[in-house]
Amino acid sequence: MTKKILIISASPRKGGNSDLLCDEFMRGAREAGNDVEKLFLNEMNINYCTGCCSCISGTGKCSQADDMNKIMAQVLSAEIIVLGTPVYFHAMNAQLKTFIDRICPIYSLARNKDFYYIIASAGGRSETEKAAQSLNQFTSCLPGSNLKATIAVTGIWDRGGVKNTPALQEAYNAGLSIA
Repeated sequence: MTKKILIISASPRKGGNSDLLCDEFMRGAREAGNDVEKLFLNEMNINYCTGCCSCISGTGKCSQADDMNKIMAQVLSAEIIVLGTPVYFHAMNAQLKTFIDRICPIYSLARNKDFYYIIASAGGRSETEKAAQSLNQFTSCLPGSNLKATIAVTGIWDRGGVKNTPALQEAYNAGLSIA
């Protein structure tokens, strides 16, 4: 049965390590026959949350006129969401955090989603674990969310360095396993 998968790549660089892992996940998921869409946040117009609280009205929309209203519709229609980020100072990067902050209008509506985390770090395992913990805090706010897997690679500084690690195959296999 085909699943609808939304990949959120927060890498600031196309072809960066977390982005390459997202691409491999996508390749595997498509080969398994799934409907997959990847959003590259760095190319999108996403403003910071202003804290205006207009989203609390329950409309499922933000008062800001940027790409997030369209993205939120995609989040709601997806069955599986992949969150891909590099690690900066023991945490997800600003692009993913801004995306998460802007989910506020729909967080109670985004129910029963399966999640995969893709995390790339120049540092060690504790950095990727801290980033995953932060992502868990976000997904725990979404009713019925379910973490399926975390694909993490450490010690990668150079762009494309992930190509020489088992994480690339792990990302592909995770996508391929969705049937």
